[in-house]
Amino acid sequence: MKFSTSKTELQQALQKLSKAAPTRSTLPILGCVLIESSEEKTSFRATDLEITIQAEIPVSLEQAGSAALPLKTLFDITNELPDTRITLEVDDSNRAKIITDNGEYDLMAKPADEFPAAPDTAGSQSVVVSGGMLKNIIDATSFAVSKDELKPALTGVLFRFSESGITAVSTDGHRLVKYTRNDFNTNGFTGDLIVPRKFLSFMSSHLSNQEVEILIGENHITAKMGKDTVLTRIIDERFPDYESVIPKDNNKTLKVDKDVLLGAIRRVSIFSNKSTHQVAINLDGASCKITTEDPEKSSKAQEQIPAEYDGESLVIGYNAEYLKDVINHVSGEKVIAEFNTSISAALFNPESTEENTDCLMLLMPIRLND
Repeated sequence: MKFSTSKTELQQALQKLSKAAPTRSTLPILGCVLIESSEEKTSFRATDLEITIQAEIPVSLEQAGSAALPLKTLFDITNELPDTRITLEVDDSNRAKIITDNGEYDLMAKPADEFPAAPDTAGSQSVVVSGGMLKNIIDATSFAVSKDELKPALTGVLFRFSESGITAVSTDGHRLVKYTRNDFNTNGFTGDLIVPRKFLSFMSSHLSNQEVEILIGENHITAKMGKDTVLTRIIDERFPDYESVIPKDNNKTLKVDKDVLLGAIRRVSIFSNKSTHQVAINLDGASCKITTEDPEKSSKAQEQIPAEYDGESLVIGYNAEYLKDVINHVSGEKVIAEFNTSISAALFNPESTEENTDCLMLLMPIRLND
């Protein structure tokens, strides 16, 4: 195999592929990138067996072929090279050469047939969506995905496709986000799938407004964005019944400026206990007060902020990190929070939603220290 390409094209491709390289693996071949060069195209593929990323780049081909090269070494040398043409050559003994105007760098490749085969996506259902819309859905939900590997169903976002559009739901047991779009064309596909966070994180950082083709298979979901293809396995677990935990009887309403509330929580939480991050929202007809106390450090703080509150007096405790996260993801300038009791879930909504969009966020309280 032998071809030449520009440093920039190669660098951008390897940058994307590095997101699929495992940090630790018992399979050395997974530290490589598979390069396949033919008259039709030259593609690069990397995988950690959970997510697979493939990128095509334009090259001047001298000899078709394929080989697996160490991804980190290739990426590191490409980063350090000046803007130049790079020639990549691999001989029959799997000895690889990276050749530029200034120098020559030798390394060992591995046979292409040692690299894991790409999962079969035949028979997948195709759904086309704008990158901007898909990014909005991912960004609205992925922050509430659980990091607990013992609860695999919660380590991804549930996508529920129906004739009326799409609903995306994520929860980690403390907070829950339900985001609905009724202008999403599912192309006749209906059903549920749980998509892993790593795939969604990669998609969010690489989506633009171009159209994305989503291919939904039995075990895998694939996204095609221009010359790039990203593929992941679907989490084969049952997602919890989220509708049953969304309260229908929250009758106390707080309306407050988002930035004012967020600022107060940020400042007050500096004085909270470092293991519980506990802050309290104290509500009565005339005021909204954010307070905290840490007996271990003999520190406490409080701030009163302007707000509109309708309901009986209430004191409710939260983990400040979760509370900041939820409020941060409310769109618009105002937050509407709906409460019931000091031990029941609260709902957080924007004052007004975009057309065809509905976003609801739920946060569980924590018991306050007496």
